[in-house]
Amino acid sequence: MSDQLKKFLSEDRSVRLESVHMQQTWQTAQAHHTYPPSVTALLGELVAASTLLAATLKFDGSLLLQLQGDGAIALMVVECRADMSIRATVKLRERPLPIQRDLQSLLNPGGTAKFIVVLDPPKNTLGRQAYQGIVPLEGETIAQALEQYMLRSEQLETRIWLAANNEHCTGLLLQRLPLQGGNQQAEILSADESWQRFQRLAETLSTKEMLEVTQETLLHRLFWEETLLTFDARPITWQCSCTRERVADMLKMLGRAEVEDILETQGKIEVACEFCGQPYLFDGVDSAMLFKSISPGAGKSVH
Repeated sequence: MSDQLKKFLSEDRSVRLESVHMQQTWQTAQAHHTYPPSVTALLGELVAASTLLAATLKFDGSLLLQLQGDGAIALMVVECRADMSIRATVKLRERPLPIQRDLQSLLNPGGTAKFIVVLDPPKNTLGRQAYQGIVPLEGETIAQALEQYMLRSEQLETRIWLAANNEHCTGLLLQRLPLQGGNQQAEILSADESWQRFQRLAETLSTKEMLEVTQETLLHRLFWEETLLTFDARPITWQCSCTRERVADMLKMLGRAEVEDILETQGKIEVACEFCGQPYLFDGVDSAMLFKSISPGAGKSVH
């Protein structure tokens, strides 16, 4: 099954419908990490949510969703770019997970957690300035937190269903679109009825069904009686910006003396990307080559 996001509109164009399902992309995201199942599920839900929200935006940049709290999970970040490539990571504190392993227990036991949404324009944009929205982390699930954010910040009624395990992450989004000026009463009533009907259909979803049933079958089960306007499906891929060359540049910035000191102590240098966890290994020969032809001031960060 290909990893993709599908987009639809209701026949009266008053409801946006999006469905996402990821398997290979999601498993690639976990390749260099071993998270507890409850953390994996939360991260997978946030990954699915990022693609659903990014697809609603007319924005040629990156959407970042960030959960920052005082619990066992210190930070959870997902970035979805305009081409639907994603990357994601979690930072855990060195403490046992709570008995209750829901969103609030894992991230917000002290009530200080924040939900942050960042819209980051492309780097070559004139007058480039990122938009950042910060709200308290409310709701019992990531879906509820995002629904509240969309209503507060975008004034858009939005319903989201998310599910994830170590094999799949998936999501469904319904969004009520604003009516244009001059609508007749009949159109307003039609939009109201469509919104209520689509919600009733989607509310029959179960987590088990979302994880075990194919995207095509699920959509057919829910909306087979609806006439939907269909858009081209969009493939989703995993893409972290780390490279061996960037790690090499970081080591050059440390300087020859410090690199040689690490080699003498450890026999090798192993650097893992702070975001995706991809390991990069440099032995004595690799390290010597770093300084064979180095220009002063050269160097870049890993990200």
